[in-house]
Amino acid sequence: MPEFLGILIFIGLYFLFTCLRVLKEYERGVVFRLGRVLPKTKGPGLIFLLPFGLDRMRKVGLRTIVLDVPSQDVITKDNVSVKVNAVVYFRVIEPIKAIIEVQDYMYATSQLSQTTLRSVLGQVELDTLLSEREHLNNKIQEILDLHTDPWGIKVTMVEIKYVDLPQEMQRAMAKQAEAEREKRAKIIHAEGELKASKQLMEAANVMTQNPITIQLRYLQTLTEISAEKNSTIIFPLPIDMLETFFKVKPKKGE
Repeated sequence: MPEFLGILIFIGLYFLFTCLRVLKEYERGVVFRLGRVLPKTKGPGLIFLLPFGLDRMRKVGLRTIVLDVPSQDVITKDNVSVKVNAVVYFRVIEPIKAIIEVQDYMYATSQLSQTTLRSVLGQVELDTLLSEREHLNNKIQEILDLHTDPWGIKVTMVEIKYVDLPQEMQRAMAKQAEAEREKRAKIIHAEGELKASKQLMEAANVMTQNPITIQLRYLQTLTEISAEKNSTIIFPLPIDMLETFFKVKPKKGE
């Protein structure tokens, strides 16, 4: 009799331990009892399940999942073929829906992300894709969040990681950027010439009021040239400066 009682205790402990589960803080358990889902999830911590297959549990993680969207071939609105990849951040907020409403929420979210990425980027031009990436990220995130909401999933962020352009397009964009820089340089140079001409005109107007300033300017320029330590200096000298030396003084009595 004691042996039989010991066997019963052993069997009872075995079934007890097989009915116990431990769920981590970031895990929840969706329990099906005779095929019907229980209205509330289990966990975290120690939970109890009915034996003999009466209760079956599916674990669902509540942490943010980082989904890498593979590189997609996209034809933009202006008929440029590019390769684009992205990353999607989402988390399960309603575990029961994530298990019941969709067969595999990870696979479904991945496929939806790929098709949405191609659809949205195919409606914009290449310049918009390169310059307004933040706006496109928000637009893709809103579409994904709208379609995954019935699955109990919240898409928190979408980021376009890399846009791979064809070699021909890269060369064309490099030429365009170089031409743009040359245009800006010419505009800046022309603006500088215009400002310099205005300053020279004002300086000329000031010098014409007193001719001696022109001579002083020539002497200053000569000083600047001599500072370069050149062996030969050719400096034009205005005739007006020599009139003082070549002017013949009148004799007395004339």
